[in-house]
Amino acid sequence: MNATDLLKKLHAHLGQVVLGKPEQTKLALTCLAARGHLLLEDVPGVGKTTLAEGLARSFALSFARVQFTADLLPSDILGAQIFLQQQGAFEFRPGPIFHQLLLADELNRAPPRTQSALLEAMAQGQVSLDGVTRPLPAPFVVVATQNPLDLSGTYPLPDSQLDRFLMRLSLGHLDPAIEAELLVNRRGDPLHSLGAVASSADLVSIQAAADQVTITKDVADYAVRHATETRSNSEI
Repeated sequence: MNATDLLKKLHAHLGQVVLGKPEQTKLALTCLAARGHLLLEDVPGVGKTTLAEGLARSFALSFARVQFTADLLPSDILGAQIFLQQQGAFEFRPGPIFHQLLLADELNRAPPRTQSALLEAMAQGQVSLDGVTRPLPAPFVVVATQNPLDLSGTYPLPDSQLDRFLMRLSLGHLDPAIEAELLVNRRGDPLHSLGAVASSADLVSIQAAADQVTITKDVADYAVRHATETRSNSEI
């Protein structure tokens, strides 16, 4: 199965749990195909976590969820050296970032020091601690969420952090008809029955196929002109 057909299959598969959001699901898959990280900005209860875990399950990726809070430390994400008394030596215990898909829930509730723990990992796919650089599993994806309305006790993401995300998406509320159907027909957690239809190796193959996509010079010039305008426009 080629990359295009596999992505279509994955899109339909995710539609079983992320209802009424075909465009957002398509963009999320596009983000993964382009080796990007995804920021989901929306109010609670619209399916941000479901989409993130659904992506991990569909590709059979190892998954970890971290609830970002004001007292979270970088070592809670990256891991730390633990002293083993019987061996008389330190041993590195990897943190949740050493998973293929990390859900950073409410990322903006952690202080900048903790947010910055993700920078090297998201940019280079590695973690440097105590003078040792450790590679992260491939593929590696961060899906982060934040509530754009409830800003009390939050730390706005700096530009350096936002720059690590390829896409910022909002899911939005469901269509009322779909929401009513959900209330009537859904029982339990739909993710429990969502199996894998691809593997992490398939995602690597999709990313390799995406690397071969080229654009014409006219399209590149068009994109650069838009970017240049944003740098000189006083309203942006």
